[in-house]
Amino acid sequence: MMPFTEKRPWGEFREFALNEPATVKILQIVKGQEFSLQVHEHRGEFWHILSGHPSVTIGEKVMQGNPGDEFVALVGVVHRIEAPKDDVRILEISRGKFDEGDIVRIEDKYGRT
Repeated sequence: MMPFTEKRPWGEFREFALNEPATVKILQIVKGQEFSLQVHEHRGEFWHILSGHPSVTIGEKVMQGNPGDEFVALVGVVHRIEAPKDDVRILEISRGKFDEGDIVRIEDKYGRT
């Protein structure tokens, strides 16, 4: 699920998906806000941090992200992105059957569990 880089004489390219269903989004999380702690049964997600310094939870690990960092939340793995310090923008590529209804919320400060 991680993209790969291939060198060429003129430079290089990064491949994110090849002949597979994918949904691509730019996520924006406002400073002080967060996603619900959630899991998906039918899709995995790749995140590339475009700006900001998110706190990223994947499984039992909580990591601090910086612009350029990349993370993968596989199908069935609990995850969350938080924006504790500043606004955060993230490129998200979801692979698998994409449906916004495929969110199982474990914790949610907005009352959606």
